[in-house]
Amino acid sequence: MTKPEKKKRELTSFSILFIIIILLGVITIFLNGQTFSPQELRDGSGIADHVIGAKLSDIFMSPFFGFKEAIDICVFILVLGGFLNIVTKTGALESGIQHVVKKLKGNEIIIIVILMILFSIGGSTYGMAEETIPFYTLLGATMIASGFDSIVAIGTVLLGSGSGVIGSTVNPFATGTAMDALKGIGIEPHVGTILIVGTLLWVSTTIFSIFIVTKYAKKVKADKGSTILSLQEQQDMHELFGDQAAEDLEFTKKHKTILTVFGITFLVMIVSLIPWGEFGITVFEGWTSVLTGNSFGEWYFGDLAMWFFVMGIVVAVINKFPEKEIVNTFVAGAADMLSVVLIIVVARGASVLMQTTHLDLFILDRAAGVLKGLSPILFVVGAFALYLFLSFLIPSTSGLAYVSIPVMGALANEVGLSPDVMVMIFVSGCGLINLITPTSGVVMGGLEITKVNYSTWIKFIMKPLIIMGIINLIILIGSMLIFS
Repeated sequence: MTKPEKKKRELTSFSILFIIIILLGVITIFLNGQTFSPQELRDGSGIADHVIGAKLSDIFMSPFFGFKEAIDICVFILVLGGFLNIVTKTGALESGIQHVVKKLKGNEIIIIVILMILFSIGGSTYGMAEETIPFYTLLGATMIASGFDSIVAIGTVLLGSGSGVIGSTVNPFATGTAMDALKGIGIEPHVGTILIVGTLLWVSTTIFSIFIVTKYAKKVKADKGSTILSLQEQQDMHELFGDQAAEDLEFTKKHKTILTVFGITFLVMIVSLIPWGEFGITVFEGWTSVLTGNSFGEWYFGDLAMWFFVMGIVVAVINKFPEKEIVNTFVAGAADMLSVVLIIVVARGASVLMQTTHLDLFILDRAAGVLKGLSPILFVVGAFALYLFLSFLIPSTSGLAYVSIPVMGALANEVGLSPDVMVMIFVSGCGLINLITPTSGVVMGGLEITKVNYSTWIKFIMKPLIIMGIINLIILIGSMLIFS
């Protein structure tokens, strides 16, 4: 008699993040008192010159302080859950998805290509990252109805927007903050150089990402057994997103009206987040501040939370939900997003611990010392590897820019290399690692929404990620040799 096969056990996202926090805390204890070149703290509150060993209270309280830092996006995600649940209960989303899938019968790959290009544009222009979280639920249902799986949905959103961030052109949270950091140390950035290198990285990475996702999507559509999802993940996928093709649904005029409101809601979200003032565009100033007090281009997650809250009520009124049903449906939807919020909180806690103990500044200072004196090619490779590691500790591009660029930009300038290309080394390295780092709330939040294990995503993305890194390195090395 054969023994039943033991079920494979995998750590949850929560466990992985808590282990990372504990390990980082232990490392700081061993490095306690280690000195480095004095550097200004990210919040501008003072100067740091040594590692502070984490106390038990620092480790214990890091998730709470992570929640304090991430309160805006946490509230937004909870409200978003309520909004999506109201829309879902109207039946408009399900029938609309089925209608689109029928229209594109045999051409479903087009959806992936178009969406990845749009997400990529968002990533390159305004750093679209947390803003993609609403699309995991929507595209999960769409991709499963089209005959694909959850990995295709994740790849479309995460690789789409991530490709744009890797090749940031006018992204104020990446190239914008990095250029500002250069100005802060007296180096005037050359915008033209940054735009050229950024565009090369953006186009090449986006094309490769589309190839990877569509290739896998075609394989899964042709043979469902070729999915890399485990049996449990496949079961979760069908329970979560359902089989949209199981029955024919009527697509009514009311459904069309609700989906129109749904589309307008997301369109306003996207337009409101683009920093129009950075491009000298003033058409939205003043009149768009009537709702939140902030004009389009100045909105953030607090403004978006109230926008989605109001539009959820609008959708409920159109569908003639009674007051009690509106409240219960909204609260149930928010509850569904609670695990995503907690993931983001713990992930941010790891970053807070690094900031509190100054471990990030210590690593940066030591690495800069090693890179000094290397040839241009080895310098680029070393700096790129450094940013891969630093981005694991500090997933925030703007935070990492202000911490690292004053050191790395000055170092590049001192040894006769281009500080502008250094900006793009930072952007590329940060964008690349943020596709997989467990300290990123976007990665872990997206996986939690789609109920895909972190190990499954790593299995899918690791080889393509290495190839992306090589492509990026070739472009960055060539740019450093040309522009230095």
